[in-house]
Amino acid sequence: MVSQPQAGADVIRLALPDVGEEELAAIAEVLETGQLTMGPKVAEFEQLLAAATGTEHAIAVSSGTAALHVAVLALGIGPGDEVLVPAYTFPATANVVALAGAKPVLVDVDPVTMNMDAEDAEHRATARTKAVLAVHLFGRPARLEDLPDLPVLEDAAGALGASHGVRACGGLGVLGCFSFHPRKVVTTGEGGAVTTHDAELAERVRQLRHHGWSPSDRYDDMPRAAFNYRLSDVLCALGIPQLRRLDELLAARERVADAYAERLAGLDVVLPRADDGDRHGRQAYVIQLDRRDEALAALREAGIQAQIGTYALHRLGAYRDQGSFPGADAAFERALALPFHTKLTEPELDRVAEVLRRHLTSSE
Repeated sequence: MVSQPQAGADVIRLALPDVGEEELAAIAEVLETGQLTMGPKVAEFEQLLAAATGTEHAIAVSSGTAALHVAVLALGIGPGDEVLVPAYTFPATANVVALAGAKPVLVDVDPVTMNMDAEDAEHRATARTKAVLAVHLFGRPARLEDLPDLPVLEDAAGALGASHGVRACGGLGVLGCFSFHPRKVVTTGEGGAVTTHDAELAERVRQLRHHGWSPSDRYDDMPRAAFNYRLSDVLCALGIPQLRRLDELLAARERVADAYAERLAGLDVVLPRADDGDRHGRQAYVIQLDRRDEALAALREAGIQAQIGTYALHRLGAYRDQGSFPGADAAFERALALPFHTKLTEPELDRVAEVLRRHLTSSE
């Protein structure tokens, strides 16, 4: 496999955060106050995120994985329980279930949408199944209403701003989990959050992120043992200006997606799209094509950063021997993440499209 080209003047970057002077000023303001954590910027960040997701509560945590972990624990999931998890996703989705002492039960995905296959989910649910952990993969909203009638946790790591019908992702299930990694629409460098309409669940999440306490607790007692999964004011300050212009960021990414679709029209590729009536979160631009590894190598050799979509969990040592997952196999073998960010130029988009065009026509 050709290695990823390192960032340089002629390299087209896979991802590039949309940050600038406003974010620098916001960080400087926090540094000047001296209150670097557990301060007003965390609360402001949470209020903006709750508004963006249409939820009553948003709780900032240190990563998307931390968000998933505390969400699973907040539902009381533990040893003896099972949770349905898509077989094609980033491993953290399944890892947090295993770390809670429960069993992640892999479910196949639709090979086109790459989201959980509802029929396979029904087949794999048992009396021990306590929840479904559904992923809105790469920002495409999953159809949660088609899944088994169980509590649904949303892995909305890449779906900030996405919506299913008129409802925002992160507010569709009992708990929603977000990531603010640099490849996301809004980034805090590292960071995550949990969203919910349920006040009791929100209280549990706040306790789990702060050693077992929440702001409503008496600090001469500790209701539960928990973690330090807090997100600092410095990192929240980085995210606040981006959350304020979320619609602008989403519109800019949609324009890049449209530009790709125009350039790749007529080629034998599956382009990313949402169902009719839904809004795609545009966290990544992941196409599907034959001879994916050859295309990936060609892009990298041309100085273009690109990546596989994500992982087929049943091919990893931790999750083997759970059965056959043809949809996940197809997605893993065909999915290719192209450079995708708001600062891509027309000439750069042309370069990416030309490499793909040469690759696809060379096999004809």
